[in-house]
Amino acid sequence: MLNKVLVVEDEQLLAHNLQDYLQAQGLEVRIAHDGAKAIGEAADFAPDVMVFDYRLPDMEGFDVLEQVRQNRNCHCVLITGHPTAEVCERARQLGVSHILFKPFPLAELARAVCDLLGMERRTNIATGFVERRQSRTESFPLQLYDGSWVLVDRRRNSNSMAPDDEQLLTGE
Repeated sequence: MLNKVLVVEDEQLLAHNLQDYLQAQGLEVRIAHDGAKAIGEAADFAPDVMVFDYRLPDMEGFDVLEQVRQNRNCHCVLITGHPTAEVCERARQLGVSHILFKPFPLAELARAVCDLLGMERRTNIATGFVERRQSRTESFPLQLYDGSWVLVDRRRNSNSMAPDDEQLLTGE
């Protein structure tokens, strides 16, 4: 049985990229694009982890979290483009385990979710995403806003040490 993750993100492209990436980690992932749908999806899907955006079209992510937790206790990861002290404090009060500030490396999200689930991240070629190949190239497919796909590629010379996964996706 796969661990379940509910991604609550109103930006559809980002939500689908997060879904693809987390599925490559061996997780079952569903998406909700607004608070009302997230609450219904959480009741039906019963996620182990909820990754939610702070600002949604119909309510704050914290309102979603409070309603979901009335029926289901799950781990939570907040993703936000609004890293204010008030948001961080409210997240802490509500027991949010991890906060990721947009834009964030996809590997950081995988690390947070897998940590909460007590599982290892996948790092083999079979996933097609987070991989360490002998060719010294790391890549991950991402969909762009115009609907096209690109292969995010991080090349390094054979003399360099292997960077952390988040360095592969941010280019740092």
